[in-house]
Amino acid sequence: MGINAEYGEIIEGEVVEIQIDRPATGTGQKVGKLTLKTTEMETIYDLGAKMIESLTKEKVQAGDVITIDKASGRISKLGRSFTRAKDYDAMGPQTKFVQCPEGELQKRKEVVHTVTLHEVDVINSRQQGFLALFSGDTGEIKSEVREQINQKVAEWREEGKAEIVPGVLFIDEVHMLDIECFSYLNRALEHDMAPVLIMATNRGITKIRGTSYSSPHGIPIDLLDRLLIISTSPYTERDTKQILSIRCEEEDVEMSDEAMLVLTKIGMETSLRYAIQLITCASLVCRKRKGTEVSVGDIKRYTHCFWTKRDLPSTLKNATRNLCSTKIKDETKAMEVS
Repeated sequence: MGINAEYGEIIEGEVVEIQIDRPATGTGQKVGKLTLKTTEMETIYDLGAKMIESLTKEKVQAGDVITIDKASGRISKLGRSFTRAKDYDAMGPQTKFVQCPEGELQKRKEVVHTVTLHEVDVINSRQQGFLALFSGDTGEIKSEVREQINQKVAEWREEGKAEIVPGVLFIDEVHMLDIECFSYLNRALEHDMAPVLIMATNRGITKIRGTSYSSPHGIPIDLLDRLLIISTSPYTERDTKQILSIRCEEEDVEMSDEAMLVLTKIGMETSLRYAIQLITCASLVCRKRKGTEVSVGDIKRYTHCFWTKRDLPSTLKNATRNLCSTKIKDETKAMEVS
């Protein structure tokens, strides 16, 4: 969840010099000085440990044009000054050149930042305020603080000073949640600041954890009524081949057309994940024999080394005596049914 809040006072200028003094003993806080200039003035600012950390994180150096939000201490790098364009013979494509700011260093400018409601809660629940975000010790947020923040945010929305940006909450394997978690989600979705909820599962009709009732995907019926269920279908052979080709490009693996057809067939007969895992294994075999591209033999060499999910039930049946389990038969039947 985010709030687009407006801040007025900023410091904008070109970095002339950054001096960081480290203690000779190796312990203690770092201190330093930052020299900023515009076309009309130049000023030196004292730096504390938090500001030095922010400058280091943004990789600010002499010649960069930056802005510093006085309210939050946030540093934004706008780009490199045109006066430093000839300092290096070559520049990366991501390098952006801007003009040196004009006028005074301290300006009143409309700047939009995105902060989360949790960050606002932390700032207002700790004595150190904004610095609580850097310490990491957020602790428990009192309900009174949350109510006050919600009222304040509602006022900002009415006055047009803030805009609620819905967040996204993605829950994978949602069938693993119990009835208490589902009750909390059901209530949270009624809030006007609730995020967009996306849930994923591979279960059919199964029991809701914490109850003796069964439902589609292990989700309570009243929560299912609130959801838009996306219809999915298995990958076709063409889709599987395209996904494997993209995966080969990402892993920088050259594969022949015949090997790609074999790998696609394996993915259709077993699973797409199993076929993707074979790409790395086949690539290692290809490197070992000093080949330039993966061949059919490289793939077939590893198909005999690993079991698939279809081979596992029959293998476990034959190896029951060698396994330390008395429920292997029931588990094998369950795997065959699934």
